[in-house]
Amino acid sequence: MSIKNYVTLEFPAVPENVEFARTAVACFASQINSFTLEEIDDIKLVVSEAISNTVLHSYGVSGGIVRLSAVRNDDTLCVTIEDFGKGIADVEQAKEPAFTTDPDRMGMGFTIMEALSDELRVSSVPGEGVKVEIRKSPHGTAKDSDEPEV
Repeated sequence: MSIKNYVTLEFPAVPENVEFARTAVACFASQINSFTLEEIDDIKLVVSEAISNTVLHSYGVSGGIVRLSAVRNDDTLCVTIEDFGKGIADVEQAKEPAFTTDPDRMGMGFTIMEALSDELRVSSVPGEGVKVEIRKSPHGTAKDSDEPEV
């Protein structure tokens, strides 16, 4: 698979950058013409959840670095969101529905991200940060190969 286009951004992990990141990725994803508006909305929500997790949990103080990369390979969008904060001690536990380390939160971020992505990978080294990798391809306009063309 050849890379058609890519973008990499770095910005502080502050709340106002959640909307910036989701909008930037949505604009980039729109280069894949076969994404439906609903799929673009799903991508925006997944990015929002990942960036929000970084803003809320990764650094002890506001403003640590977030690195966001988006790559377009043919009709597949790959988004990587990295931080360099405290990391997650147990990724599998953190991905459990309703697990949270903050009683004011619902703990559904990873569950939402998994439901709306074709593939979600989360890796972390405590003390070194978290990497979230998201893969999404268009499904809304896909044709079943067994159906005859009209």
